[in-house]
Amino acid sequence: MTAVLQRTPASAETTTGPSESMHHVVIIGGGFGGLYAAKSLAKSPVKVTLIDKRNFHLFQPLLYQVATGGLSAGDISSPLRSVLSDQKNTRVLMGEVVRVNPKEQQVYLKNGEVVPYDSLIVATGVSHHYFGRDEWADIAPGMKTVEDALEVRRRIFLAFEAAEKETDLQKRKALQTFVVVGGGPTGVELAGALAELAFGTLKDDFRNIDTTQTKILLVEGLDRVLPPYPSELSAKAQKSLEKLGVTVQTQSLVTDIEGDNVTIKRGDQIENIQACTVLWAAGVKASPMGKAIADCTGAELDRVGRVMVEPDFSIKGYPNLYVVGDLAHYAHQDDRPLPGIAAVAMQQGEYIAKVICKRLTGEDLPAFVYKDKGSMAVIGRNAAVANIGTLKMWGFPAWLTWIIVHIYFLIEFDNKLLVLTQWAWNYFTRKRGVRLITGPDEIPAIADQVAREMETEPIKAKEMVNA
Repeated sequence: MTAVLQRTPASAETTTGPSESMHHVVIIGGGFGGLYAAKSLAKSPVKVTLIDKRNFHLFQPLLYQVATGGLSAGDISSPLRSVLSDQKNTRVLMGEVVRVNPKEQQVYLKNGEVVPYDSLIVATGVSHHYFGRDEWADIAPGMKTVEDALEVRRRIFLAFEAAEKETDLQKRKALQTFVVVGGGPTGVELAGALAELAFGTLKDDFRNIDTTQTKILLVEGLDRVLPPYPSELSAKAQKSLEKLGVTVQTQSLVTDIEGDNVTIKRGDQIENIQACTVLWAAGVKASPMGKAIADCTGAELDRVGRVMVEPDFSIKGYPNLYVVGDLAHYAHQDDRPLPGIAAVAMQQGEYIAKVICKRLTGEDLPAFVYKDKGSMAVIGRNAAVANIGTLKMWGFPAWLTWIIVHIYFLIEFDNKLLVLTQWAWNYFTRKRGVRLITGPDEIPAIADQVAREMETEPIKAKEMVNA
C-alpha cells in the first residue's frame, strides 16, 4: 500500500525556506548517506534541513593518510555550507541532535532548539567497537573522525621522537613497535602506510635510531586479511604487506592491552608483545542515535546497535522516518546486512531522496538494491587490490584505479586538486609533509606504565619496613 507523505500546515512550521507549505525533509548527519540524500533533493519540490554537529563533510576513506602524515585534515574535508550553497531549498544547521519525537515529528537539539519535519532521514554512522573492553579506547585509538586521525598521527610521530631520546634498548624497541588490530581495509591500509613511513620517509631523519628496525604487526582474528575479498586478493594483499616489512598474524586475537604490554592469543598460544603504540581497526558499533531511534519507535537493533529497517529504509510503523548508511541494518538483499562502506551509503542516500519525492505524488519505488561496483584497498606505493565485478586486479593497475576512484569521489574540486598534487609530490619525493605533532607530548602507554610503577613503589617500601 502506497504511503502518501503529508505536508505540514504553514501555522505549524517554524523553519525558514523557499515556501512555508513545502514538504520539510530533515537530515541528521552530513556523512555520505546524509550528504548524498541532500544533494539528490536539490531540484525537488521540498525544503531540506541538514543537521550535523560538525560543519564539514569528512572523506573517511582517506583518514589513514592524515594519520600517517600524507595529507592534512583540510585536504579531505569540505564545509557543508559550501557544498550545499547552490541549493536554495537547503539550509545547514550545526548542532547535535539528542532526541527524536516521531509522533510529533520533531527533532530536539542539544541547545534546546526544536526542528519539525515531514520526513526524517537519520544517517549518523558508527563509532569504534572494542567488544566489551571500552577501557582500551584511551590506549588503542581508532579512526572515525578528524580528531581520531590527528591523535593517531600524534602517537605515531611522538613514538619515533621518544625512541630517538631513549637510551634503554628494550624501551626503545617498544617505542618502535606498532600493533594494528584488525585486518580489514582500514587496518591493511594503515599498516601499509606505516611501513612506508618507517622504512622509507623517515629512514634518514634520525641519528640515534634506525627506523628500518621498526616492527609493525597486523593482527587479524580470521584466517586472512581483507576477509570480504576473494581469497586470491587477500593472499596478494598479505604478500604485498610482508614485502613492505609488515608482520601479518592471522587467526589471532588481542586479549589484553595494559601499558606497553599487548597480549595476543593464537589458538592455545599466548604471546606478550611490548608495544607503545596500538591502533584499532577491528570493529564498529552504531552511534547512540540508533538506540534513541529504537527507544522512541520500538525498532529492533542488531548486536552492534544498528537499526533494523524496512525494504525502503523506513522504520516499521513510521513510514516517514528513514535510517540509512552505516546505522542501518538492511538485510533485504541476499539475507545479510550490506557492508558499511561509502558506496553503500551514497546509493542509499540517493534512493531515499527518490522515495520521498515519489511518495509526495502517491507513488512507491521498488525495494532498494545495492549495485556493487567493486571494492579496493591500497597497500602502498604501486600496490593495491581491487575486486570489480568479475575483474580482479592487483599491483600497479589496481593502485592506479584506486587513485582515480578516490579523486573522483572527493566532494569539492579544490580537494581533488590538493590531494592529487600532494600524492604526486609524495610519490616522486617519497616524503610525507604533514608530520605535525600537536597536543600533549605524553605517550599513553608509557604514562600508564609509570603510574602502575608508582602505585607499586609504596607497597614495596612498606614491605621493606615490615621486613
